[in-house]
Amino acid sequence: MKINAIDVRPGNVLEVEGKLWVVLKREIVQPGKGGAFTQIEMRDLKTGTKSQGRYRTQEAVERAQLEEKEMQFLFMADGQATFMDNETYEQVMVNQDTIGEPGAFLQEGMVCTIQTHEGMPLSVTLPQSVIMEVVEADPVVKGQTASSSYKPGKLENGLRVMIPPHIGAGTRIVVNTADGTYIERAKD
Repeated sequence: MKINAIDVRPGNVLEVEGKLWVVLKREIVQPGKGGAFTQIEMRDLKTGTKSQGRYRTQEAVERAQLEEKEMQFLFMADGQATFMDNETYEQVMVNQDTIGEPGAFLQEGMVCTIQTHEGMPLSVTLPQSVIMEVVEADPVVKGQTASSSYKPGKLENGLRVMIPPHIGAGTRIVVNTADGTYIERAKD
């Protein structure tokens, strides 16, 4: 699908010279002399290399058609995550590098959105938040509760997260999967 370069947004996937590139940043530049152009920073989906692209604002660029499907996470083995389509029961293997850092929050049975291009998985989007248990937390220092200070805590998946002083080991908390930050205490 062809779109004007001025309509490109971060997160779009473009097809340039037979390769798929995800747009990281887009800036419209209007020099004092000459016409405006769009400066695009993008990353190759296969190799991970970054590149810059410069297009006139009305120039047409090819936007790749991606299919989005919700799939259930089954298990992780040998650096490969296995997902299952709940309608067809077809299983898809996704490399752990494709998922990235949020992959640490994958839980059995979690429903994720997988973007594919011609059957090849390009990205996995986890739910915005996940409930995890704190297995290790530093003790509260007297007088610390008066200020809005945070202390380090270790989650059941081994990740460290900054938590409020009143949260102790064994408490279930809601964590943001995008950046691994504490949101609130779980209401269960």
